[in-house]
Amino acid sequence: MECRLHCGACCIAPSISSSFPNHPDGKPAGERCKNLTDDNLCKLFGKPERPKVCHDFKATEWVCGNNSQEALSILNELESLTN
Repeated sequence: MECRLHCGACCIAPSISSSFPNHPDGKPAGERCKNLTDDNLCKLFGKPERPKVCHDFKATEWVCGNNSQEALSILNELESLTN
């Protein structure tokens, strides 16, 4: 599955513990990444400073659902199960 453009769910729902641009202390779950553009595209995509966890994430139907809202709901649930 290809990433759904303008979704941004994977840049909002999960927490990120590592330091990265605009988030020196990481990012808490549910907080919109400051590197996400207004049209939900990652400013760090393809750049070495992009967090490893973001680079390693691969879009799959079971995680991304049928639309952006489903993706956000699924990712929020996964985040809560791993805390």
